[in-house]
Amino acid sequence: MSPTAAPHTTQTPHAGGPLAGVKVLELGTLIAGPFAARLLGEFGAEVIKIEDPKGGDPLRKWRKLYPEAGGTSLWWAVQARNKKSVTVNLKADEGKEIVRRLAKEADIVIENFRPGLLEKLELGYDVLSADNPGLVMVRLSGYGQSGPYRDRPGFGAIAEAMGGLRHITGYPDLPPPRIGISIGDSIAALHGVIGALMALHHRQVNGGKGQVVDVALYEAVFNMMESVVPEYGVYGMVRERTGASLPGIVPSNTYPCRDGSIVIGGNSDPIFKRLMSAIGRDDLAHDPALAHNDGRVPRTQEIDDAIAAWLSTRTIDDALAVLNAADVPAGRIYSVADMFADPQYVARQMIQTFKWQDGRDIALPAVTPKLSMTPGDTRWLGPALGEHTDEVLQSLGYDADHIARLHAQQIV
Repeated sequence: MSPTAAPHTTQTPHAGGPLAGVKVLELGTLIAGPFAARLLGEFGAEVIKIEDPKGGDPLRKWRKLYPEAGGTSLWWAVQARNKKSVTVNLKADEGKEIVRRLAKEADIVIENFRPGLLEKLELGYDVLSADNPGLVMVRLSGYGQSGPYRDRPGFGAIAEAMGGLRHITGYPDLPPPRIGISIGDSIAALHGVIGALMALHHRQVNGGKGQVVDVALYEAVFNMMESVVPEYGVYGMVRERTGASLPGIVPSNTYPCRDGSIVIGGNSDPIFKRLMSAIGRDDLAHDPALAHNDGRVPRTQEIDDAIAAWLSTRTIDDALAVLNAADVPAGRIYSVADMFADPQYVARQMIQTFKWQDGRDIALPAVTPKLSMTPGDTRWLGPALGEHTDEVLQSLGYDADHIARLHAQQIV
């Protein structure tokens, strides 16, 4: 499916994408596993998504639906784009056989069930890799495939708490808030994709076999925690919530203007000097004690107060004009409405328009990252439940009578 405004590229893109020829079998639901498969599909992999015949992936009914009464999630258009939906009853023996046959042809299997479920279904890695030694299986779960917590249910929100993100987010006098998206699931999905591509490289370049990529959601979040571990290990320091500022990196904060707030990152040494000069504080710009970050940290409040005083009489647009001219990183806090109107978003075609099933236009985020020779693409939107079942079964050698019987017996 082509957007109404095709993405610009200076090179002739490879029609199949950089992952053309890679076959992915997705056994997951909701966010982490499907997001990982989505990323692979956006760059050319063939993604076959297995769904329960009775309702499919619950994400089909999450958040805003279109049409609002009984429709399909608008999120589904993004999360399942470029995927083939195949309905299979995993509790039926013939359903399991379909999955085994698909896995035999796959390069990657992605699943995010609770550990042990696939083994109970006789679809664990030991079974699937017996017929396909090169198979890479990405397993995303709350706590990983081992350890005393492996059998606990674990969602992204719990991982954000256990991984340390919630503890350092928000203001010290308020309970830790959540980030407004499912960031724990998304971070885990990115780790899953990275692991899958590394495992494929090992198989194809180093002559290795397939392997399991074990991603625990809490460990993916923990991996993003920067310096908290050595700080605690060496000094016993527990980083706490500090509101909008970035602790130990000065100045980096959110500051109020007359008509709203902006974010300023003036924390590199040369940028700090330019920022102070731009706001009329040459005394701070040329203070030898503030030349480096370790000297600025003890005087964080003084520096923040100086910036806030300068901004207090200015609008966002006026302040950004001065800061941009001084080459200081700064920006307004965008809503999605701001994104639709912003010239940078428009120039890079980050929001593209497609046709929904009934012909209505639907805006979707463009594929990221941008590759110059083999860019990703949205070939079709999230499919209807079981839309590709017959097509995929035919490709496995099932004849029309057999497929009809599988439907009649509610196996597919």
